[in-house]
Amino acid sequence: MAILVKLDRVLLDRNMSLTELSERVGVTIANLSILKTGKAKAIRFSTLEAVCKELDCQPGDILFYEEE
Repeated sequence: MAILVKLDRVLLDRNMSLTELSERVGVTIANLSILKTGKAKAIRFSTLEAVCKELDCQPGDILFYEEE
């Protein structure tokens, strides 16, 4: 996959657990885990917006493109 996810790194930098993020944004831990592990095929903009708001970051801090 050419789009890579750095959610784990951003969570670590913010000293926040996946469980805490889940509670704050109203997305299940299972769905955030799928995103965090890079197994997600898509993400809703509303979810991305909520995650970025809680983590005080930009989408590019979480997602990045790398040629295969």
